[in-house]
Amino acid sequence: MIGGMKKHLVIVESPAKAKTLGKYLGEDFVVEASIGHIKDLPTKKLGVDLEDNFKPEYEVIEGKKKIIEAIKKAARGAEKIYLAPDPDREGEAIAWHIAEELNSKKKELYRATFHEITKKAVLAAIANPGPLNKSLFEAQQARRILDRLVGYKISPLLWNKVNRGLSAGRVQSVAVRIICDREEEITNFKPVEFWTIDALVRASQPPDFLMRLTAVEGAKPNIPNEMTARSILRELDQATLKVTKVEKKEVKRAPSPPFITSTLQQEAARRLRFPANLTMSIAQQLYEGIPLAEEGPTGLITYMRTDSTRVSNEALTSVRQFIKKQFSEKYLPSEVRIFKNKKSAQDAHEAIRPTSVEWTPERVKPFLDKPQFLLYQLIWNRFVASQMASAVFLQTRVESLVRDRFLFAAIGLTVLFPGFLSLYEEGRDEEVSNNQKGGESPEGEGKLPPLQEGDPLTLRE
Repeated sequence: MIGGMKKHLVIVESPAKAKTLGKYLGEDFVVEASIGHIKDLPTKKLGVDLEDNFKPEYEVIEGKKKIIEAIKKAARGAEKIYLAPDPDREGEAIAWHIAEELNSKKKELYRATFHEITKKAVLAAIANPGPLNKSLFEAQQARRILDRLVGYKISPLLWNKVNRGLSAGRVQSVAVRIICDREEEITNFKPVEFWTIDALVRASQPPDFLMRLTAVEGAKPNIPNEMTARSILRELDQATLKVTKVEKKEVKRAPSPPFITSTLQQEAARRLRFPANLTMSIAQQLYEGIPLAEEGPTGLITYMRTDSTRVSNEALTSVRQFIKKQFSEKYLPSEVRIFKNKKSAQDAHEAIRPTSVEWTPERVKPFLDKPQFLLYQLIWNRFVASQMASAVFLQTRVESLVRDRFLFAAIGLTVLFPGFLSLYEEGRDEEVSNNQKGGESPEGEGKLPPLQEGDPLTLRE
């Protein structure tokens, strides 16, 4: 109470989020944190009535009674009560269970949701609250019941057959089955031997480059064993090579879309060697708010649990202005890039992006620890690059027909315009060098020297 005025109560699930919201909402609001879920299925029994339409039996989680009492006490003196956990299934379940505990008949409960913790988004959510979403809560409840039904039945089997303390769930149990089926396929696979032949050649100018044997008498080479490979090498002994054909064409590569949850986890694993749980933990910190000097706690990214590549019009306008200003107009496509979502996407939230493109990685670096900075830099770079111009390459395919029978070829890419690559390039699960590809893959970016038809080539090996 300040000056006899009643305060409004806002309930979130995390103390860090509570601190950030407290800064934005001011003295007329009290912000309490539930510290995650307050209710769950019982730990010592199934807690699901199989005879009554799978009705769940919830109980207060151990250690949460004091938190619930604190929330109830704050609610008694509040004029309005806003439930503001995360805008997903788990957040809706937390809000629903808090509402049950408050059991408020005299005061209406409001559901406030926001997808980025910025002052503008928070104030808009409080000004335009909605009702609790029963469908979203029931979706979480169904998922939790499935977890319990599968886990309670399979976990004891694991204790007997594998090791005590292991637990099974609706996701990993099925995943293990898929892995076992795949392992069986691998075990039953009958490997077939094949050989490739690459020629390391030198032109009049560096660098040396690899050409791969791609055809023998017009057909794909069939080299099933070493003996056949040696036979071809003998036929090529003392052969003279020259460039018989050069094809050049421009190719473009568009940037990847901004991150969704799965692609963020994959890229953080590839580039930063972060396990998925660490990536999500750091992303949660960036979402809930980082203290930025005079700014105080500031949410740096949008909500990190999403399957949508959609971006708000406001964010698109902002990033296009930033690209034009920082990189020049030639790095800006004539139209906004719109990325298609998968058919299975729920599209409930935006893609993972910076809440403000003006919070550049360099600007916030002094306020972040190293893992936070690396992940934020990855998110910021990917988002900005997603709205930049395509990279343009000159693709050169060089052929050398040896003894009118053996066709060797190489492909090289020369960057004509870097476009988005000047900021960000997506990692690959397996970094395959041009050596391994023999320069024959269009994705190979092996460097080729200037070449023309008729140029002689020296065979190195």
